[in-house]
Amino acid sequence: MSSHPHWLPPLWPMSPWSEEVMEALYALFRRDFIGNPALYQGYRVWFFPELDRGKELIFWHLVEREDPPRSGNRLPDFRRCERLPWARAMLDNVGAPEVKAWDYEEGNGDVRTYLWLEALDYVIVMKRYPDGQRRLITAYWVDYESKRRTLRNKWRRRLG
Repeated sequence: MSSHPHWLPPLWPMSPWSEEVMEALYALFRRDFIGNPALYQGYRVWFFPELDRGKELIFWHLVEREDPPRSGNRLPDFRRCERLPWARAMLDNVGAPEVKAWDYEEGNGDVRTYLWLEALDYVIVMKRYPDGQRRLITAYWVDYESKRRTLRNKWRRRLG
């Protein structure tokens, strides 16, 4: 693993796993995205206020993954969890040389904004709206080479 930029917080301790760890992660999420909303290009990074299991649905997208994919069965993803502190730090340091940031038009016409800490395999995905606002969709640890290739291709074909 590459060395961390000075502005990047350490990984969140995930062992031993407990509900208290998840509650501490939720408190971190509330601090970083509700109590002091992040900005991207001067616009507040927002998300739908919809709740699931008593917490914002977006929180679960930041700490869980579907397993198997497209099953609707979500399980804690320790790699996402331990990197949750990185999401706000990346938004706050989007101009840092370690963060690749770009817009990409998806096949359905939506424009997504990607922030990729490529050397450390962490990516944030947001939807860009015509007025410049960004809605947080997910953030995750990139654990497969095929996903890295996809991100590199999107970087190469990014909007100018």
